Amino acid sequence: MREYDLSAAHWRKSSYSDQNGGNCIEVADNFPVVPVRDSKTPHGPALVFPAAGWTTFVDAVKNSHFADA
Repeated sequence: MREYDLSAAHWRKSSYSDQNGGNCIEVADNFPVVPVRDSKTPHGPALVFPAAGWTTFVDAVKNSHFADA
């Protein structure tokens, strides 16, 4: 698997994160993949997903496909 240098990435919290600094995921833009990390550990590891797979996952969450999981 290819490695990506994320040291200069601009991370943003999910729009569903609460505004009180609640823990959430962060994503970085402008990569050919979608890097995702835990906001509680910003210097920890990031998971990297193919853009199409991430889009499918987000659409499934938005459509409540995981509500009973």
